[in-house]
Amino acid sequence: MTNTQKIRIANAPCSWGVIENTAGDRSGYKKVLVEMAQTGYVGTELGDWGFMPTDPQELRAELDRHGLTLLGSWVSVRLYDAAYHTKGLEAAVRTARLMAEVAGEECFVIIGDDHSTVPERSNFSGRIKSEHRLDEPGWRVYLDGATKVAEVVKRETGLRSIIHHHGATYVETPDEIEYFLSNTDPGLLGLCFDTGHYALGGGDPVADLSRMYDRVWHVHFKDFNPEVVQQAIDHNWSYQQMIGQGVFPELGKGTVDFAGVLSFLEEKDYSGWIVVEQDVLPGMGTPMQSAANNRDFLKKLGY
Repeated sequence: MTNTQKIRIANAPCSWGVIENTAGDRSGYKKVLVEMAQTGYVGTELGDWGFMPTDPQELRAELDRHGLTLLGSWVSVRLYDAAYHTKGLEAAVRTARLMAEVAGEECFVIIGDDHSTVPERSNFSGRIKSEHRLDEPGWRVYLDGATKVAEVVKRETGLRSIIHHHGATYVETPDEIEYFLSNTDPGLLGLCFDTGHYALGGGDPVADLSRMYDRVWHVHFKDFNPEVVQQAIDHNWSYQQMIGQGVFPELGKGTVDFAGVLSFLEEKDYSGWIVVEQDVLPGMGTPMQSAANNRDFLKKLGY
């Protein structure tokens, strides 16, 4: 497999323990950017609001110093609860304005439901059953929230929005992803396809990607260890506990067929970003070494 240079490889602050709903170190962004660049990545996502500078000129200068392109940011929106939609919308627009000023309209607002806030979904992540899913009124609230965010972000900043299917949210399984996509505007909302979360939700990232590829605007590379899900079943672990036990290991150490995914993306002439994400909690592992190992793994695949 040969890299045509159309696909560029990035990383994200979550690989250094800067992760949603977690009080990680918000003072070490310079170290993260240095290590990201030194391990061979050319782009980054923003990370939690306030981790990197929120002044556009300062942020642009820091990114330029390390040769990194800003390409998007996760924004938590509690989509399942209408009472939180306004707060999430404000956060999305604030983030989009910063990214638009720093890097232009090619950045994505990555809409993520406020994961791990519904015990039933968190406690059954990786083994979701029909009784854990949203009912029709719940879906209407969910879809309306995502659509409003995407509409306002586009109108106010010109940026596009994508939904991130994710463990411990209401869009985790392949069926839930497809329902979401089937009931939203394909011109307004795209999909951030995450290989690890897709596998966690019970899907096959290679076999299933073709069914939804026309909505894939952005790709996250994350590996998956199904043995941790079995341990979660045995020990009643939550999603966060599975993260702590390494449900998303370094690339090549789980079951995701990355060569197969890359081959499919090449066939489709995909020219977007691939963002390596190895979700860790603050203090877990050695992020720079893992970032280097993940980059070396992709180089061996021609990237």
